[in-house]
Amino acid sequence: MSDLVPGATPGRKRRWGLALLGIVSGTGLALSLGAAPFVAPALRKVCLPFVPASPAQVEVVLRLLKGRRGELVDIGSGDGRIVIAAAKQGFRAVGYELNPWLVWYARYKAWQEGVHHNTRFYISDFWKVDFSEYNNVVIFGVPQMMKSFEEKLQSELKSNARVVACRFPFPSWMAVRESGKGIDTAWLYDAKSFKTTGKKS
Repeated sequence: MSDLVPGATPGRKRRWGLALLGIVSGTGLALSLGAAPFVAPALRKVCLPFVPASPAQVEVVLRLLKGRRGELVDIGSGDGRIVIAAAKQGFRAVGYELNPWLVWYARYKAWQEGVHHNTRFYISDFWKVDFSEYNNVVIFGVPQMMKSFEEKLQSELKSNARVVACRFPFPSWMAVRESGKGIDTAWLYDAKSFKTTGKKS
C-alpha cells in the first residue's frame, strides 16, 4: 500500500521533507546561538552563572548602603537590577558583565525605567578592571573566586570604600554588618575589613 498523500507526488513529498529538515535545523542552530552567551560563563575556569538578584536581595543591598552616595559598581551585574535600583536611590551606578546579551537587556531596562542617564553597563572581564574609582562596590561571586577577588579589591580600593558581598562572604575579611536570610544574605565590609585581613582567632 502506498503511503503517499492522495494527489501528492514523490517529488513534492521529498521537497516537503527537505523543508521540514531545514526548519528543524535552523531552529536548533538559533537556540544554540541564543543559549551560547548564557552557557559560556560555565565553561570558564571559575563558573559564574547568571542568577538574578531577588527583590529581597536588592532591598538588602540598598539597606546596607543606606546613606552612601557617589559611584557604585555592581561586579557581575547580570540583567542590571541592582544598578537600576541604585540609580533610583541617587547613585551614579555602573555594571560590569561578561554576557553581552544581559548587558544589552540591562541598558534597555535602564532606559525603560528612566535612569539611563545615571547608569552605565560594560561588557568586560571584571578581573581586568581597576575598581579604585568606586567607593561603593557590590559583588555577586561564587566561593571559588572570593579569595582571589578579595586580594584584588584589597589592593585597589580606597579607605572610604564600602563593599557588599551577596550570597557568599569573603573568606578573610571581617564583615561590619550582615543582613538578609538564606540566599538573600549580604555582608558589608569597610576599610577595617579590607585593609587588615585575617579573621580574629
